[in-house]
Amino acid sequence: MSMVLLQIGTQQIRCDAVLFDKDGTLFDFMQLWGSWAEHMLQQIEQYLQSIGHTFTGDREHVFGTRYDAQGLLNDYDRLGPLAMASVEESTAILAWQLYAAGTPWDQAIARIRQFSELAMQSIEKERPVQPLPGLLPFLEQCVSAQLPLAVVTADWTSEALKHLRWSELDSYFDYVIGSDQAQQSKPAPDLVYLACEQLGISPAHIVLIGDSNADMQMGKHANVACCVGISSSVTSAKTELPDADLVITHYDQLRIIK
Repeated sequence: MSMVLLQIGTQQIRCDAVLFDKDGTLFDFMQLWGSWAEHMLQQIEQYLQSIGHTFTGDREHVFGTRYDAQGLLNDYDRLGPLAMASVEESTAILAWQLYAAGTPWDQAIARIRQFSELAMQSIEKERPVQPLPGLLPFLEQCVSAQLPLAVVTADWTSEALKHLRWSELDSYFDYVIGSDQAQQSKPAPDLVYLACEQLGISPAHIVLIGDSNADMQMGKHANVACCVGISSSVTSAKTELPDADLVITHYDQLRIIK
């Protein structure tokens, strides 16, 4: 394969493969996980009320959700657990709310897993996965250049594969690496190392694209060629993606040069 360059603005970077985070990078984050988080928080709140308790701390800080003036979930904290936590970390964070209200830890974990299963059943019906604007044309550019692509996600591999199938993006990716395959999830470099091993490519020639600073730190720890942060605005990226090498707000800002 001849050398491929990724152009971002005036910069050109050697790129032997691209690794993508999933949620917020390939898909609209709120459409998928906003719905799940709301299902989870409602179930937890109902359970806590049934035993005479409420959330420890305010609702926004239970999991990093944001609400409008009417109390409707409309955003999330890019630096919070909903954005960055692995499946196990999320389970523990939410189970702590039940433990703090007097539920034994083993029962709290079991109940949160049960709540998550019910929340996922709703997601299964809705299938709310929406590729980000401009993603498909960029993936087509990568495929035309025979550039290997992989997904590295804090989600379980099986869930990631399912979401990719729902959106019909699965055929674009050579490998999908979920946190269940790694010893440590983000911001540790394990997911990148696993992807590079599968692809047979050095991290030094990899470009990583993600929407959270945990993605950027993962890339830095693995010494990838470039960590590209994708954000709703360059201004917010300064606080949300401090470790990004470069920031884009739309996939049309990326171009593959062969």
